Amino acid sequence: MKTRSAFKLVSVVFLALSISTVSLAQSKTDIKKTDIKDEVGQSEKAAKVFTEIMDTPDKGIPQNLFDSASCVAVFPSVLKAGFVVGGEGGRGVASCRTGSGWSSPAYFNLGGGSVGLQIGAEATDFILLFMNKDGMKSLLSDQFTVGGDASVAAGPVGRQAGAATDAKLSAQILSYSRSKGLFAGLELKGVVIKPDKDDMKDVYGPGVTAKDVLAVDSKTKAPEAARAFPTTLGRYTAAKSTK
Repeated sequence: MKTRSAFKLVSVVFLALSISTVSLAQSKTDIKKTDIKDEVGQSEKAAKVFTEIMDTPDKGIPQNLFDSASCVAVFPSVLKAGFVVGGEGGRGVASCRTGSGWSSPAYFNLGGGSVGLQIGAEATDFILLFMNKDGMKSLLSDQFTVGGDASVAAGPVGRQAGAATDAKLSAQILSYSRSKGLFAGLELKGVVIKPDKDDMKDVYGPGVTAKDVLAVDSKTKAPEAARAFPTTLGRYTAAKSTK
């Protein structure tokens, strides 16, 4: 009887330990899944902003400029307070062209500088096109100042083909803003852009940099849930080839 009782006790303890181990593993998995919820949201917001702009071709980014851009960055809902107090104005994502499409998203902070007439807006979406290798190089650095380390011009809107050609030839970065439904080119000078190391770590793990993710030959892949932004860029790239 004592042997049976002891066996039952051992079985119960073993079962309890097994359940506890499984629960802990599931808990860790759930934590991992929810760890990047905020970063997934950033990618989705950027995708939404870009979609809304490109779906109004007469008032959006000219297709030929998008087709020529090496990288695209979107900073959704940047708050004016960030510029007034000199703190980080907003967060966003960027993706660059690779041999197989668009790279996984890299996460950035934007702050400082002056946004001209947009300073009175409560929240503004900023879209940056990096038009050449020098522009892309600035994005791959530890941080850079728009209009300082990299030349910038207000991006042409809609079907301004002549202006688009001139801007494309002279600027490393073309910048746009959207506030209260108004989308326009904006010469965004003095703004500092730098990688968001916390977001990068959450999505890709320790030691992975924006340069690792955005490089033309990058093999770094984001979880599928975080790929809304590059997927959207790919859709508008594909749209060109079907016309």
